[in-house]
Amino acid sequence: MSAEAAQTDQNASYDPQAVEASARRYWTDSRAFEVDETSDKPKYYCLSMLPYPSGALHMGHVRNYTISDVISRYKRMTGHNVLQPMGWDAFGLPAENAAIKNRTAPAKWTYANIEHMKAQLQQMGYAIDWTREFATCQPDYYMHEQRMFVRLMKKGLAYRRNAVVNWDPVDRTVLANEQVIDGRGWRTGALVEKREIPQWFLKITDYAQELLDGLDTLAGWPEAVKTMQRNWIGRSEGLEIRFDVVDEDGNAVGPVDVYTTRPDTLMGVTFVSIAAEHPLATHAAANNKALAGFIAELRQGGVSEAELETQEKRGMYTGLRALHPVTGEEVPLYVANFVLMGYGTGAVMAVPGHDQRDWEFAKRYQLPIRPVIVNDAVRDALTEIGQHLEKHDDAMAAALGNGAAVDVYDIGAAVQVVQDFVRAIDEEGAYTERGWLVNSGEFDGMDFQQALDALAARFEAESRGRRRVNFRLRDWGVSRQRYWGCPIPVIICPSCGDVPVPEEQLPVLLPEDVEFSGVASPIKSDPEWRRTTCPQCGGAAERETDTFDTFMESSWYMHRYTSPGAADMVDERANYWMPIDQYIGGVEHAILHLLYFRFYHRLMRDQGLVDSDEPVHNLLTQGMVIAETFYRDNPDGSKDWINPADVEIVRDDKGRIAGATLKADGQPVVIGGTEKMSKSKNNGVDPRDMVGKHGADTVRLFSMFAAPPEQSLEWNEAGVEGMARFLRRFWNAVSTHAAQPDHPEVDASQLDAAQKTLRRQLHETIQKVGDDYGRRHSFNTAIAALMELLNHVAKFNDMSDQGRAVRHEALQAMVLMLNPVTPHVSHALWQVLGHSQELLEDVPFPVVDPAALVRDAVTLAVQVNGKLRGTIEVPVDVSKEDAERIALAEPHVAQHVDGLTIRKVIVVPGKIVNIVVG
Repeated sequence: MSAEAAQTDQNASYDPQAVEASARRYWTDSRAFEVDETSDKPKYYCLSMLPYPSGALHMGHVRNYTISDVISRYKRMTGHNVLQPMGWDAFGLPAENAAIKNRTAPAKWTYANIEHMKAQLQQMGYAIDWTREFATCQPDYYMHEQRMFVRLMKKGLAYRRNAVVNWDPVDRTVLANEQVIDGRGWRTGALVEKREIPQWFLKITDYAQELLDGLDTLAGWPEAVKTMQRNWIGRSEGLEIRFDVVDEDGNAVGPVDVYTTRPDTLMGVTFVSIAAEHPLATHAAANNKALAGFIAELRQGGVSEAELETQEKRGMYTGLRALHPVTGEEVPLYVANFVLMGYGTGAVMAVPGHDQRDWEFAKRYQLPIRPVIVNDAVRDALTEIGQHLEKHDDAMAAALGNGAAVDVYDIGAAVQVVQDFVRAIDEEGAYTERGWLVNSGEFDGMDFQQALDALAARFEAESRGRRRVNFRLRDWGVSRQRYWGCPIPVIICPSCGDVPVPEEQLPVLLPEDVEFSGVASPIKSDPEWRRTTCPQCGGAAERETDTFDTFMESSWYMHRYTSPGAADMVDERANYWMPIDQYIGGVEHAILHLLYFRFYHRLMRDQGLVDSDEPVHNLLTQGMVIAETFYRDNPDGSKDWINPADVEIVRDDKGRIAGATLKADGQPVVIGGTEKMSKSKNNGVDPRDMVGKHGADTVRLFSMFAAPPEQSLEWNEAGVEGMARFLRRFWNAVSTHAAQPDHPEVDASQLDAAQKTLRRQLHETIQKVGDDYGRRHSFNTAIAALMELLNHVAKFNDMSDQGRAVRHEALQAMVLMLNPVTPHVSHALWQVLGHSQELLEDVPFPVVDPAALVRDAVTLAVQVNGKLRGTIEVPVDVSKEDAERIALAEPHVAQHVDGLTIRKVIVVPGKIVNIVVG
């Protein structure tokens, strides 16, 4: 609505489409949200995780970007130079799948989706600096990524080696662990193979300790996220121990090294497990067809630790024996399906008495279970038994041996404790806690630390082992066998090996105009693209045809926003904006993305590109958006999921679903409960429908009001309609007030009690909303406070000069306080209240007047025998006697004490009056 229209028709009904179109035109024409580094205001970099251009926004996007927008707009109103950019995480397998389905090139599909989704984001009114936009599939973005990789190769931080991976034989590509479902590829359904192929890695393990220590500096990160990263990095201290290995004839085969964090259990080793890819497994299988077949079988299925934990423990004896490094005892060497070559040394000393996986394996293959660690109770029992054995003669030992006389010596209870402990390990499962060593010869009676120190000293002296700090974290595998990704800038030369592409020859361009069938990567099947010349020897060579994992692009995109057009990855502007002040995204990215970009930031630091250690000060992980699901059962037992938009819902008087029918035929559908919005359950809500029906501000308001940002938000169209009603009420209240002839200034010295009360309520709301927006990020409670304030304003009918002045102050402040959440309607109502067109983000957020918060009166609850019977308004300095008198005179209270004896009156100043009657 223009200012002229507002003055002509102050009571015009709220038309969200017109209001929002007008506000967006103003923001575009004035280039309202473009920022630079020359401001004298403190900088504030607010960023949401960039979206994948799938083709349409969903409500998860809306919630995520609205959170970011509320924070950004509020920070600008509190005097900050705010950057909120946007880009597109445009490479990846989904584009290839869509290209196959739609018979188009991935690039064409991706760019069309970007255009569509950008229009949707703009329709939501986000305060984004679009001059910094990019897509990660554009050469002027990924060339810098290639340059960084070349530099890392030269420093030894990027390298190629063979690795065991999940291989989809149909898609002919490596799958991440989460893409393997029940041993099959998530897209093709093909049985996944464990395959050893050349892969490119970044040496994130060189930064493992620094990444771990850095978590202690991140005061603004959720503890749950930091805990997940600590666990993923997985620092442990233990021993690396060498076992000699012999064949069945006693001939030495070679040693096997194991790493253990529980060296205190060493004397309980009853077998050794190795991975199927271990060299000793290959050696043993050379003349053992059954073992070779078993190893081939283990190549099926995924390589994730989660899968290994849940699958049935299986193995096969290799015919080799490992020699215990202390006792020399021979123990069998097994190939086991729960040992991975990529973790530790690919070999595990198996202690079934104190490791549950080993216990399950030992039970299956009838291997010995030898307890060597006991708890305090068992240690005390053994001590008691030992003391009795020392005091008594051999008859005592004989009595204990046949169990006939233990009670005579009063140690039957101790013996029972030991027997129960041993029986529990044998029948129920491993005892995995730390404790005290038994059955361990010279180490008996030691605790964990004593055993670690003693064994480390022994093995180091014998050159058979050493102390070692180990990390669960493994180097980051960054190569994929797909087409739609950034080409890895390496030339593979028969003579020179892996040669980085010279920086002056970058970028290595990915061809976009290709025919893509999905069977093979176009760059792998194009000899012309592969063929090149070695920059070192000048001989014929080929380009690397693997492309980068898309985590590479998303690990530094936030830096590129700071330096659009920079000749390198970033320029000096990066140190102005970085670190990010507020980062927002889903908790599902808590480990990989957030860990990788913390690592990549350090790589950039060590290249002199940024001068900070951590990329983000504060992290907010928003909850999921969930919605009701509906379905019908198909004859084959599958479910036909039905979108909520196609269902007619009947609700009870409490708003709960009482029934549902399909709009198309009027027949019932099954109510499936609420779940995360997803394509598989067909319960996604298209924000375009809601925006078209109610306006973007209403959708923004609901997404902020329905739940705290960290919790899941349940989609409820009735709730959306409630937000629409609130905005209409607010529009009408401002329009009606603006139609009055004049709006004098508030004179605090002239206010009566009711005027003071409304003004106090206003400034209490300003105080709360500012804190909710800025510190707590509790947007739902801020909106609730504004709704309550509107109710107070609606009940305030004072038309005196000061009455109108207080109302004017309240409504103006409400417009400003709502602006971060509902910027379109706030922009229009600011004009309705008599202001020229201006950017509300440059109008300061309302400031609390401390004098307005001072109360002349206070409301006391009045109880009779502990039950609330009324409230009274009294001066803040009321005496105990006056408070008692006023309370007893309150009509509702009086009727509950009439005719009864008042035994006691308790007055708690400022809070309550409690009358005890009998």
